[in-house]
Amino acid sequence: MTINLTTLDNGLRIVTDTMSTVETVSVGAWVDAGARHEHPGINGISHMLEHMAFKGTRQRSARDIAVEIENVGGHVNAYTSREHTAYYAKMLKHDTPLALDIIADILQHSVMDPEELERERAVILQEIHQAHDTPDDIVFDHFQETAYPDQAVGRPVLGTLDLVSGFSRDTLMDYMRTNYTAPAMVIAAAGNVDHDAFTAMASEAFSDLPAPNGHDMETARYTGGDFREHRDLEQVHLLLGLQGISYDDPDYHAASVYSTLLGGGMSSRLFQEIREKRGLVYSVYSFMSSFSDGGLFGIYAGTGESEVTEVLPVMCDELAKSTLDINEEETARARAQLKSSILMALESTSARCEQAARQLMVYGRTIPTEETVAKVDAVDADAVMRVARRVMESPLTVAAIGPVEGIESFEATAARLN
Repeated sequence: MTINLTTLDNGLRIVTDTMSTVETVSVGAWVDAGARHEHPGINGISHMLEHMAFKGTRQRSARDIAVEIENVGGHVNAYTSREHTAYYAKMLKHDTPLALDIIADILQHSVMDPEELERERAVILQEIHQAHDTPDDIVFDHFQETAYPDQAVGRPVLGTLDLVSGFSRDTLMDYMRTNYTAPAMVIAAAGNVDHDAFTAMASEAFSDLPAPNGHDMETARYTGGDFREHRDLEQVHLLLGLQGISYDDPDYHAASVYSTLLGGGMSSRLFQEIREKRGLVYSVYSFMSSFSDGGLFGIYAGTGESEVTEVLPVMCDELAKSTLDINEEETARARAQLKSSILMALESTSARCEQAARQLMVYGRTIPTEETVAKVDAVDADAVMRVARRVMESPLTVAAIGPVEGIESFEATAARLN
């Protein structure tokens, strides 16, 4: 693995991860702009811009973009998160210039045609409707908003029906000019790629980026709280959460081991106790969602109306036990799960491209795999229990959708964790 980084005079960072034994290259642009950079009146615009970027440039129509990619057997996609937006493609190695050219074109020369805007607006509104019709999906948005109320980090990435219905072409173009600047972007490639040649191509391709304007991101303020929505469903979709750990927190890797140990697999405590021993759920797992300045630690369960009265207390019991009784055997098993996922990802050009870009965005540097593995290996049972106690000190967040009447009161659940 050979990682090289070049920062151009305009602040654009270009990183490559060379894998000389493969026949493909994954190329992408990661932008330091997501839902957290949106003011309340434009919530959802990062996601809408991600859609519109593919809807035509000065030299390519929306169909041209799709056809050029698929003519060479490649594929292109994008996603928006709370802190970043990514545009990426995967091609055979000799088609790398085409992938780079298309991504550069859509991020600098998109025309935001009004007719295309109206068509894509309808698509995004359908996407929002679909999310609302998927309870095990939308419950996570409610969970986030309840944990971080009245702030950007708590708002949905997709935005709302009312706001998305009103976004104009000028609003999109202004947001792009403000946020899609050279210092706010990382251009990454992984696979059979030469760093110097790729840097020269990227430098030329991205020569039309606007000058930096600077953009703000308000500090995340975890609050916690209770959200319940009755729906006539067969299951209750339940989330119980606490304040998590930021990416650059010294406890980040210990928290990752903790989440894996508690609910990260079939041997985890939650799976064994709630599904295998008691048969109360089909799905139960824990997760850690980290940001640059905070995070969420949560447990999800999908369970029946009658079973939910027992599931929530058992969740609380397992959380409480984890602060006092974790052994080295289960800690070693969780460490092994984490390390295997880290090392298996090294076989994918797409995963390595994203990893290099995200590390630059989050940490300002790429992190050697050996360094990450060493930090995971250094986590012992005492460190996991320390993190468990730290997490349990924060206020509680509960979100539930379905036949929620059988769930005990928020105050009763909070009392179980004190």
